Amino acid sequence: MKKIILAGGAGYLGRALAQHFLNDGFEVVTLSRKTFDALPGERIGLWDGKSLGPWTRELENTVALINLAGRTVNCRYTPTNRKEMMESRVQSTRVLGEAVRACTEPPKVWMNSSTATIYRHAIDCEQTEASGQIGKGFSVEIAKAWEQEFFRHRRDGVRQIALRTAMVFGQGRGGVYEAFCSIAKQGLGGRAGDGTQYVSWIHLDDFVGMIDWIIAHTELDGVVNVASPDPQPNAKFMRALRESLGVRFGLNATEWMLEIGAFFKKTETELLMKSRRVVPERMLGAGYKMKHPNLKHAMKDLAERNSYRQTQFPK
Repeated sequence: MKKIILAGGAGYLGRALAQHFLNDGFEVVTLSRKTFDALPGERIGLWDGKSLGPWTRELENTVALINLAGRTVNCRYTPTNRKEMMESRVQSTRVLGEAVRACTEPPKVWMNSSTATIYRHAIDCEQTEASGQIGKGFSVEIAKAWEQEFFRHRRDGVRQIALRTAMVFGQGRGGVYEAFCSIAKQGLGGRAGDGTQYVSWIHLDDFVGMIDWIIAHTELDGVVNVASPDPQPNAKFMRALRESLGVRFGLNATEWMLEIGAFFKKTETELLMKSRRVVPERMLGAGYKMKHPNLKHAMKDLAERNSYRQTQFPK
């Protein structure tokens, strides 16, 4: 049976990928720091994300290794949290690189999470893999260190893909879409700041679809933007979300209001205020056909799948 390894796969995206690959008949092994309720047919391999162990044998003769490990960035950027965010990404990538090098039959492709946040604050032009400009700041430094560590572990016969992923919107609990819907439900789904900053996003169907495409298309290697080709300014993005949910009103939030809210919610305003205008030039050029290329249609699809409009929000 063909095998997929999901490192750090106990979170929202890992659960979606595990279910997808199990449905497709793959053997799925998820590397996790602790046990959790595995899906039927899924196996859990315990690891600490920083040292070699018995889990390394699972990497032998696998179709793909997909690394999703990394402490959440939805927190205050305290010195302790900064250290954990950096180390959880770099250390897990480093130990996977060591494990891949030690394999007799290494994975055919190794995909490692990165982030669309690596690009600069961009309103004026789209950020592609070829022409995008790397930004500045703490989040960018994490992304740069993450990718540098990843590409330091080159091995013949193993394709390496850095997944510069935008926010993934999908059905089910625990994802970013649920959080945005909660904000809209409370009447707070207006624009953030002046609303001109771009929001890069991708529907969960296309996130999974792109992972499949990368596995199947062996010509792809290097950096790949995992995002919709339809990034929109924050004001338009929030309007599309509200309309899909049948919410008439959304309170706008000034930057000082966002700063106060972020403090009490123990997060950072960068998650809302940085303009991410990222497009998937390489994936589209390779022939990938988006399932949900348009923001309004994607939001409508998600609202219908989650029954948010029908059961939680008035028309």
